[in-house]
Amino acid sequence: MPNDSADRPRRIRMQRRGPLLVEGPVEVELEDGSTVSSDRFRVALCTCRRSRRYPWCDTSHRSRA
Repeated sequence: MPNDSADRPRRIRMQRRGPLLVEGPVEVELEDGSTVSSDRFRVALCTCRRSRRYPWCDTSHRSRA
């Protein structure tokens, strides 16, 4: 039986003043070529680069929105 989640595209939700919300699990390749992964069902990727946990969002964008 095929894995239905592997057959469908990943959904990425964009927000005007916030992170990209990505249906997980995900593997993210960073600028230096290293990778980080999360097995959560949804992850928030930082787009403002203020996060102390980059590339994961820690809501630091809220303090200067």
